[in-house]
Amino acid sequence: MILLSHPTGNANVRGVLKALESAGVLDSFYTSLGVSETETVPWWRSPFKNRRYPVPRTKLKLRPLRECTRLLASKFNWEPLTRHEIGWASIDSVYRDLDHAMSLALRRNGKQLKAVYCYEDGALETFRAARELGLRRVYDLPIAYWEAAQQLLQEEVQRLPAWASTLCGAKDSPAKLSRKAEEMELAEVVICPSQFVANSLPEQVRSSKKIAVTLFGSPTIAPAKTAADFLPGRKLRVLFAGSMSQRKGLGDLLAAMRRLNRSDVELVIMGAPQVPMEFYRKEFNEFTFEPGRPHAQVLTLMRSCDVFCLPSIFEGRALVMQEAMSQGLPLIITPNTGGADLIEEGVTGFIVPIREPDRIAERISWFADNRSSLPEMSRAAQANAGRLTWESYGQAVMNAVL
Repeated sequence: MILLSHPTGNANVRGVLKALESAGVLDSFYTSLGVSETETVPWWRSPFKNRRYPVPRTKLKLRPLRECTRLLASKFNWEPLTRHEIGWASIDSVYRDLDHAMSLALRRNGKQLKAVYCYEDGALETFRAARELGLRRVYDLPIAYWEAAQQLLQEEVQRLPAWASTLCGAKDSPAKLSRKAEEMELAEVVICPSQFVANSLPEQVRSSKKIAVTLFGSPTIAPAKTAADFLPGRKLRVLFAGSMSQRKGLGDLLAAMRRLNRSDVELVIMGAPQVPMEFYRKEFNEFTFEPGRPHAQVLTLMRSCDVFCLPSIFEGRALVMQEAMSQGLPLIITPNTGGADLIEEGVTGFIVPIREPDRIAERISWFADNRSSLPEMSRAAQANAGRLTWESYGQAVMNAVL
């Protein structure tokens, strides 16, 4: 039996949960807040609607206090409570609290288990306890390994100092980085969402541990766009979605739009600002801002656009790429998004190097000049996204874990 933990849950966590539960090997799932998909959620528990998990209620082990406080503090701007790493209700504290609780549970009742499955930043104490009990330790690394990531971040601080305040990871303390290193040292199996993440691992890790690349599934593929979606004379709508930071390459995209200077192209940005909006407007004023929204509405917004652009400096595998493709959007991405396998050049989109606004501008301009190619590229993007399912993701994880 396997014990799994993740403080906040997401689509890939649900994929792992469903696979483990279907195989009959899930002992329990430790998280902060959550309900079973089989439960009816009353109106007063509406915040739980995004924390529904495909497991029986009896297998959910909850630690809600810090996460509830974090959500409230974020809503009411109680910054001291959520301050990076040190706030009592910071996301780091939520991860550490759940890790500690799971380690205690292991030491009390872990002898019947076979393995633990944990995610980066929330595995250290659990892995220590699991080692004492002789349990297999599976480590899910959702983004590039910290050593490679820190190098890229520090290079960005030097290259674009004005954007440094958007790079939260560049502020990680030596203690946090040391924790990451020990988690990796204790791990026996490392789950990577892309070849980019696997390649970011130190050679010693790649040679001494089992490394598995497991590609995320895509959302349900939307009906193909119709001729009305490609009417001539309409502006080309280029979508960026994600945290409004330079880790996502937003500074390079805004620089590309300045250089492009085309009245027939509209940039749409959906995401969470990391600094006051005035900063982004000074970089490039002519974009349409869209705030975050429920997932179904995100897909609707995607469908109203023509091209998705994510020029990230580093990711793990940005699931938003497959979401955009499922709605018929070809991509402009860097190899560091973890999505190189999604691109057939000129068919499903284009890969551009990191840190090259001119190349981004060139590709956006190509789409604007070749509007007649969009219908076919839209269909090809959907077909490529459709080959990746959550069932195949879950099976790949099971093959690595068992």
